[in-house]
Amino acid sequence: MREVFKAELEAIADELVEMASKVSVAMRSATEALENNDLELAEKVIDNDTEIDTMTHELDQRSAELLALQAPVAADLRVVISALKMSVAIERMGDLSRHIASLVRIRHPQAALPEGFRDVFMHMGEAAIRIGEEMEQLLDSPGLRGVPVINAIDKELDQMHLQVFALIADTGRGELSPSQIADITLLSRYFERFGDQAVNVSQQVEYLLTGSWVPELSAKE
Repeated sequence: MREVFKAELEAIADELVEMASKVSVAMRSATEALENNDLELAEKVIDNDTEIDTMTHELDQRSAELLALQAPVAADLRVVISALKMSVAIERMGDLSRHIASLVRIRHPQAALPEGFRDVFMHMGEAAIRIGEEMEQLLDSPGLRGVPVINAIDKELDQMHLQVFALIADTGRGELSPSQIADITLLSRYFERFGDQAVNVSQQVEYLLTGSWVPELSAKE
């Protein structure tokens, strides 16, 4: 029974890595679609999000069955519960990538980004892609090195999120329509939340590796 349990845990870990890989691709494609106003690529991101949702459901079901049939205790129980939490965070990252692509689709053939905001959003996209790749690597080869890297990139995204609001305030009256302001605000939030969810995943990995949980670093909402 112990070997069966171990094999199931390894399968869950592999699924998390595959989900993280799909999310990284989704964010890269969503950023490219936003930059190039590429409707076809945006549609692909939207369609592919269904795969991530399905994988999340299957992983959650597998984890629930493992809890019911194997009744893990102590460290093993923490692993399964952490996997469930990571699955939720990764699924949300897929949703955020889809939200970005959906805005591209909604505004097409017009660009979702006003010209003066392209640079900051391309930097946000690059940071989001990096944090997704770092998360994937952390899950594939768990270790503490990746945790501070993910935290640092998340802080970059937080700063750029604030920069977007400053840029909105600095833009002359009448240069942005209400719908443009709404789009910019939402897009910035999607990128910023993408980073937050990657941090949530890294905190779960850190918890599993160290056995400690720092209250002030509890999962971001």
